[in-house]
Amino acid sequence: MLHAVIMAGGTGRRFWPESRARRPKQLLRMVGERTMIRATVDRLGDLVPPGRVLVATTVELAGKIAAELPELSREAILAEPCKRNTAPCIGLAALHLSRDDPDATMAVMPADHVIGPDESFREAIRLAAALVDRWPERIVTFGIRPSYPAESFGYIERGEPLPPLPPGEGWGEGEPSPLPLGEGWGEGEVPSVYRVRQFREKPDAQTAAKYVESGNYYWNSGIFVWKARTILAALAQHQPQMYGRLRRIAAAADTPQYDEVLSAEFADIKGISIDYAVMEHAAEVLVIEAPFDWDDLGSWQSLARLRGVDEHGNAIAAKHLGLKTTGTIVRGSDDHLIVTLGLSDCIIVQTPDATLVANKHDEESIRQIVELLEARGWTDYL
Repeated sequence: MLHAVIMAGGTGRRFWPESRARRPKQLLRMVGERTMIRATVDRLGDLVPPGRVLVATTVELAGKIAAELPELSREAILAEPCKRNTAPCIGLAALHLSRDDPDATMAVMPADHVIGPDESFREAIRLAAALVDRWPERIVTFGIRPSYPAESFGYIERGEPLPPLPPGEGWGEGEPSPLPLGEGWGEGEVPSVYRVRQFREKPDAQTAAKYVESGNYYWNSGIFVWKARTILAALAQHQPQMYGRLRRIAAAADTPQYDEVLSAEFADIKGISIDYAVMEHAAEVLVIEAPFDWDDLGSWQSLARLRGVDEHGNAIAAKHLGLKTTGTIVRGSDDHLIVTLGLSDCIIVQTPDATLVANKHDEESIRQIVELLEARGWTDYL
């Protein structure tokens, strides 16, 4: 069966001062009227029922996540005692799902992406699940056709395509087509599917421009579909120490010692992303060219892309009066007037207890602000 695993343990440091440790980005209404985690679960629609949704987060956020998603059971919130990046998170989720469903298929996604239309997303996941059912040893991911040479995204270099043949026509020697038409897709509408040649890390500007110009690269969406047993086998092969600790945690499930074992074993895992741990080593990876719109909402400048800008290039989400202001992002509350005069290419974010004023082209340094606050012990602002 298909299960959704939503990763919701991040702190969203690049969205300080609005995103805080106790209420990070996934619990904020960054775009629209719903929180990011609420929108992510709603996007699943009829694809996966609530009983097959698992949210991986931290102990500190588990209660707030549960309150935001009352339709999920207590067991659906997988609370990690500390942050160890995405590979341990995914491995632990796979072990939990495998206990009740040894043939589980996992659709893994972050909680803080902006995606639409929802139906296109669901059909793409269904296609990926069909590919995994056909080839259980394979991993499927989604590539976003780049609209500009982004330096902040990882890239996927595609290889040879898999031809979308109608049902009944062979794919390979005597094999039925893995990409059937007529199941939510019309003639010519099935998304392109390719073998993955290589995953590429975040490039510099010149390299990113070459990637986009070649037409053979996608942005890495960070969304995956695979069999739980397949990703566990990959972790056992490439991250044996991590896998061993995760197995000891899983073995303690439903025992009085579970919390103690979880805290001890998980803390001793070396944090690593699923890209470094598995994806860069896996031989059987397919990439679907995403038929949906996507933004990872990775920085304040994302709001300009998603909300649009006025005639002066300003993205405004506040009560604002601007004179001689261009290319600036302003976010605040409706009961607090923000006035700007003679500003260009700035970020201004107002919250009840902290206000950020930054050069838009230096927003990567916002994370350093959080580190400085930690160093000074100003925990009220974290």
